[in-house]
Amino acid sequence: MALDGLEPGKLWEHFGKICEIPHCSGNEEGLGEYLLAFAKEKNLEAEKDAAGNVVIRVPATEGHEDAPVIVLQGHIDMVCEKNNDVDLDFTKDGIQTEVKGDWLTAKGTTLGADNGVGVAAALAMIDAEDTVHGPLEILSTISEEVGLIGAGKLQPEFLKGRTLLNLDSEEIGAAYIGCAGGGDSVLRLSVEKTDPPAGSKGVSIRVTGLRGGHSGIDIIEQRGNGIKILARILFRILGEKNISIASIEGGKMRNAIPREVVALTAVQGADVGEIERIAQEELKDIAIELGGREEGLKVVVESTDEPPAKVMTQESQKTLVNMLIALPHGIEAMNYDIEGLVETSTNVATIKMDGDMVVIGTSTRSSIISALNALSARVGAVARLAGAEVEEEAPYPGWMPNLKSRILGVVRDVHKKEFGKEPEMKAIHAGLECGIIGEKFPGMDMVSFGPWIEHPHSPEERVNIPSVQTFWKLLTAVLEEMA
Repeated sequence: MALDGLEPGKLWEHFGKICEIPHCSGNEEGLGEYLLAFAKEKNLEAEKDAAGNVVIRVPATEGHEDAPVIVLQGHIDMVCEKNNDVDLDFTKDGIQTEVKGDWLTAKGTTLGADNGVGVAAALAMIDAEDTVHGPLEILSTISEEVGLIGAGKLQPEFLKGRTLLNLDSEEIGAAYIGCAGGGDSVLRLSVEKTDPPAGSKGVSIRVTGLRGGHSGIDIIEQRGNGIKILARILFRILGEKNISIASIEGGKMRNAIPREVVALTAVQGADVGEIERIAQEELKDIAIELGGREEGLKVVVESTDEPPAKVMTQESQKTLVNMLIALPHGIEAMNYDIEGLVETSTNVATIKMDGDMVVIGTSTRSSIISALNALSARVGAVARLAGAEVEEEAPYPGWMPNLKSRILGVVRDVHKKEFGKEPEMKAIHAGLECGIIGEKFPGMDMVSFGPWIEHPHSPEERVNIPSVQTFWKLLTAVLEEMA
């Protein structure tokens, strides 16, 4: 097994077990049952709430029973993305890991280090030798990746502790003390259908090869968005040639930048070559604008003799493409006080057909609630101008930094003692569960840290192996200090 021999052994042992159990967002029940079974094996008190969140209560190391209860928190779901050539069923197959130098990655899929490594670290505190800690509550939440759902359903009596270590950050040497809030919008545009033009062929136009990534953390890199790129190609084609769109499908997760999108169309036979030419010309311009960030980007145009059974009317497809062009995507504003921190952004995340309805999912983030509401309103306004129905989910709260936090002070002191310098204080343009947990449990003192993870939410995801040992050293030292 790829994890054999890696240190710390207990952490990697637990991570290996987690990788074996399917746990995409919405399918975490098996992993939740594993946690309960492990707790029972160790004769520990454990509880699962109505939502599926699990807490394991771990007694203190002997002699440290009077120390404050510390909550170790992570989420047990993962984003499930894979490359098209990978034959893996996320509902029943485990993740296939492999070591490449100092990095652990998966074979053509997301790895689930986000947040499997953090959960594994918390579990390792139960059976690792030579660790010292006060009473612990290991809180594992569900469906974080699809809107922090598990954290949002926590009940006040579920936790006793009021000091929390969130183990869901992805940068070694940093302590996260704040995060953005966010909210999703679902846009439903009704389209009229008609028969394809006589003598037309079926033509698929596929945008593929994009890097994708986390729509909060990676938005600053200004990577390509497959939906926006395809919309731009279709916009140009519609301006020059007769084409009839049957469907557009792409993007899988509201918090991932869409990597692959395809439009199925009907095209007069003589124009198929022209469609290919226009698509490739537009692609060249887009690639230049992306500044080399998307070396794998390509547009694949393929034709078949049979056109789609039904296509959109010219008016409907014009409205749809114009709406996709107009919808905002990317960075809206940078933070004025913290260099390099995105303040407000939005992601056009998913598009699919539901009968005669086009359903588009967007995700908006900001650490300022008024800015979040304003950008969400702009997304909704564009959609309503196109005649779409708009459903806006209630936004989840951000997490305001507290530089006077006791646990932050401990983390800073321990980090300096262990590694010779204080951690870098950071806020993140993504939704950590700390925002919701802090709102549900008043007085909760929190800090977030973790190992070095790159490209979460994409098949490029990988975790730096030496950084996991550093992360573990910091975690154990902080818990010993708090004890």
